[in-house]
Amino acid sequence: MPSSVVAHLIDGQQRLSQSGKTFASVEPATGETIAEVALGEAGDVDAAATAAARAYHDGRWYHLAPAERAARLRRVADLITDQTEQIALTESRDSGAPIGKTRGDVAAAAAAFTYFAQLPEHVAGRTYATDPGYLLYSRREPYGVVGAIAPWNFPFLLAAWKAAPALAVGNSVVLKMAEQTPLSTALLGSICAEAGIPDGVLNIVHGDGATGAALVRHPLVDKITFTGSTPVGRSILRESAEQIKSVHLELGGKSPSIVFADADLDQAVDGSLFTSFFNSGQVCTSSSRILVQAGIADEFRRAFVARAEQLVVGDPLDEATQLGPLVSKAQQDRVGGYLRAGRDAGAEVLTGGADPDPQRAGFFVTPTVFTSVDETMSIAREEIFGPVATIMTFDDEDEAVRLANDTEYGLAATVWTTELARAIRVSERLQAGIIWTNCPNHGQWNVPYEGHKLSGLGEDKGLECINTFTHLKTHHVNFGGHRYNWA
Repeated sequence: MPSSVVAHLIDGQQRLSQSGKTFASVEPATGETIAEVALGEAGDVDAAATAAARAYHDGRWYHLAPAERAARLRRVADLITDQTEQIALTESRDSGAPIGKTRGDVAAAAAAFTYFAQLPEHVAGRTYATDPGYLLYSRREPYGVVGAIAPWNFPFLLAAWKAAPALAVGNSVVLKMAEQTPLSTALLGSICAEAGIPDGVLNIVHGDGATGAALVRHPLVDKITFTGSTPVGRSILRESAEQIKSVHLELGGKSPSIVFADADLDQAVDGSLFTSFFNSGQVCTSSSRILVQAGIADEFRRAFVARAEQLVVGDPLDEATQLGPLVSKAQQDRVGGYLRAGRDAGAEVLTGGADPDPQRAGFFVTPTVFTSVDETMSIAREEIFGPVATIMTFDDEDEAVRLANDTEYGLAATVWTTELARAIRVSERLQAGIIWTNCPNHGQWNVPYEGHKLSGLGEDKGLECINTFTHLKTHHVNFGGHRYNWA
């Protein structure tokens, strides 16, 4: 096997694709190829799913004592921590994210394995009141083989986010990372093997959308978990319907950031800036649709633009960089299209807004702020996934809630206010799975995470993951000798 090709991990072995095909992993900051990666096709997915099913059914992982599974998952966390710098550097080059961010993501991935290591000892059923002479109880069992498809915006973190809870409760996993960012996921496979995850329990197949579709369709895959765009989520549901396959989806968003006149203005500006532009806006929970109460709108706009223009955009490996490039040329072109659409629709550009410079190496987009935006414009309705924020105004709570809910998405929303009663009152009316008051993007592994409307289906994080990655079996026991009487 050529050492220059990043291989699949199938049944504990590094394997090239059966076809011999590869694809290029491109460094977003330069546009240059940094690795060739095995391109998985249906045969490779079949080999991985078959290995995963065999590993599940022979019990090499699921039948381990829960404490032993927990210990090995904690070992994964320790090894991730030990290799933080290598993983972070690999991911920064592969995704374009600043090195400070990728170090944080690696630490969060280690924390995910540490947290989810407790799940094996928390899987439990119930006993039920029933007729005399009968015992009626339930238990939760793994689905078997989980097909996990993760996106490119937080590659290593989301690979852990997908794999750790599914493994913890006893499933085998076939993991497929987005083709834009495969390199750090390959490192996760090696770490899991070193930590004692048995061969075949975690398999990694690299590839594109066709690879993911083959995984969704495979008859040995019992459960699909996907994080990514809503259009792809819809296609996964359609593909899974034929087999009545269980599907968990964490999809897109167009989250509002609602700034009331009584908010701490500096806090609201800094927080809205962070949630709009962190990771160059490539975050599903990004609250880049900023709604500001009319009385403070001018002051907010001035402060927000001044802070946006101070952001450091540059080399992801430079410690001073705050925003790196977008992940790919295709994503740069897509965001550039939204910049043109905003200008053409009559939105006012407060900063940025120019088409990407074709002479600059890499896939950079200047942070952009639009105002004079109405809710019918594409920049106010569609998920851009780039460093683009829109500022709209409202007069009162009713209008703020109407504008915030005027979207097909329902992932998250942020409320900025110093009035507790208002925070609770408004949050009760917002149609989103996650509500933040004065703390956008705050999260913990023990707190569940779920999108509403077109933003998702099912629960992430927390002990709720037990229900996401297991299904229920009930057992009825006749211990009293009862016999059936046909009379």
